[in-house]
Amino acid sequence: MLYGLYLSATGVMTNSYRQDVIANNLANAQTVGFKKDLTLFKQRGTAAEESPAHADWTDPLMDKMGGGTFAMPIAVDTTQGELEHTGSNLDTAIDGDGYFAVDANGKQRLTRNGEFMIDRDGNLVLADGRGEKVLDPTGKPIQLDSSAANVTSIGQDGQITQAGKVVNKIGMFSVPDPTSLKKEGGTLLSGPDISQLSPSNSTLRSEFLENANVDPATEMAALMDTQRQLEANANMIKYQDQTLDELVNTVGKIS
Repeated sequence: MLYGLYLSATGVMTNSYRQDVIANNLANAQTVGFKKDLTLFKQRGTAAEESPAHADWTDPLMDKMGGGTFAMPIAVDTTQGELEHTGSNLDTAIDGDGYFAVDANGKQRLTRNGEFMIDRDGNLVLADGRGEKVLDPTGKPIQLDSSAANVTSIGQDGQITQAGKVVNKIGMFSVPDPTSLKKEGGTLLSGPDISQLSPSNSTLRSEFLENANVDPATEMAALMDTQRQLEANANMIKYQDQTLDELVNTVGKIS
């Protein structure tokens, strides 16, 4: 009976965790360049399966039930989101694989967010309120003429032109192993240093932004399924608790 309580408890905890992840995905469905999180789980083995020292504890019936469910670290879905035309000359989207590099308080970070602006110091930065500096192919911040923002254009290869003159280039980097990317808040991702990355051959789309790769309908369906599973496991805990109560307070008195 207590074994059943443990199994149901792991079901409650893992589904609560999955519910939080899905809710965060839905909350960022309109965030430019956002990559949704994926929840991963694995079945826990019994004590006899996990440790040879406990081999004497094995029970053929219990071994078939397993040891519950474990939540694994969150994975990032790096598939491309839909590109949306904005008409803003500094908005840029990557059509294909690759990432922009930015300087976030002295640390290099990667992002698919191409919503750029030129700050008062002439730096090309992310327009997310934190002002991370966009980096060129060599890893240096991109300096532009802030007074020429309206006559600035970005080519398919990342070349930046102001008033018809090429002044700089946006760095775009290919990550061989996307599973190495970890979220650092907002749309920023940590990964290999850009000095270890090769340039991406993807195309830049000026006046476009990449939407979040979150399908609200799919996420809502997953959220409802998770809530049902969470409630089912919570109800099982309640039923087993009631059965234990009867066992202790009724059967125990009779005996």
